[in-house]
Amino acid sequence: MIFHTFTEQKLRQFTENVFLKMGCPVPDAQLAADVLLKSDLRGIDSHGVARLSGYVRLWEKERINATPEVRIVHETATTATVDGDAGLGLVVAPFAMKVAIEKAKIYGSGWVAVKNSNHFGIAGYHALMAVEQDMIGISMTNASPLVAPTYANERLLGTNPMCYAFPAGKYPPLVVDMATAAAANGKLEIAQRANQPIPEGWVQDKDGNPSTSAHQLKDGGSLLPLGSDKDHGSHKGYGLSATVDILSAVLSGANYGPWVPPFVAFLEPSANPVGAGIGHFFGAMRIDGFRPADDFKQHLDNWIERFKSAGTVDPDKKVIIPGEPEYAFEQERKIQGIPLIDVVVNDLNELAVKLGIEGL
Repeated sequence: MIFHTFTEQKLRQFTENVFLKMGCPVPDAQLAADVLLKSDLRGIDSHGVARLSGYVRLWEKERINATPEVRIVHETATTATVDGDAGLGLVVAPFAMKVAIEKAKIYGSGWVAVKNSNHFGIAGYHALMAVEQDMIGISMTNASPLVAPTYANERLLGTNPMCYAFPAGKYPPLVVDMATAAAANGKLEIAQRANQPIPEGWVQDKDGNPSTSAHQLKDGGSLLPLGSDKDHGSHKGYGLSATVDILSAVLSGANYGPWVPPFVAFLEPSANPVGAGIGHFFGAMRIDGFRPADDFKQHLDNWIERFKSAGTVDPDKKVIIPGEPEYAFEQERKIQGIPLIDVVVNDLNELAVKLGIEGL
């Protein structure tokens, strides 16, 4: 596998140019680029600039509105429902989280459900917006149906990620950002590009048999819930995924379950939708609504130090704090640059030719 390394600024400008060519206003193009770059910087390569072609294809199919009128359509003092007007989830989601944060500033917490949106990048980006305000951030979204519930051979749920982010004191924020499937679909895409097998327990074939083929979804197979099978707790992953789907979509009026529109443009959305677009759910909670923020952060630092000092079964291993590897990636890549595999670079350069912009 061949890697090419690019500066953050080079990729940021390229990404902004792509969104501008789609017709996004400058602030939206800059925001969307920021969300994608945050993913690449944090080492979540499956959700960064590698996704650009997918957004462009959805825009070409008129499934993404580059100039949406994102608005609140239902509201109470502490809650709201936002209609994303089929806009980029990369733009809609930060709008909704800002609403949650503003409500939390006044009332202690804010909760926002979103309908009529699209793929919103990494959940961590949005949850971390609340952390910057000394709040606990919660972010989740439903996604294209690729996951079979426990015992099923039918795709009914998405990878449905959820994120909880907590501000610490002298340590980086503690960020629990995870798919509720055994693996995110983006990891399969990376394995496909690299022509590599995937670990057993990520997918099953159309008959429900385990598979290590990264191409299994194209042959009628499905991703498995977190836990992979019942004996290893897949019913818990299934339950978490169901929770995300219900909060993100059943609550907001978005499509849920098998009706969620696919991210890939060559598959058409359901002819009989049960809602509007993809759904998200966000929460922001003021820490000082429970105890002084400095006290909380001091004790979270203590929590982190105790867990980092835990004895391990392997002397060469150590306990990792949620969000710690991503933070380390971000510090390193801001200096050393962001690596992209040659397949992604070629794809982005083809996209540049197609849109008439400068390539990488």
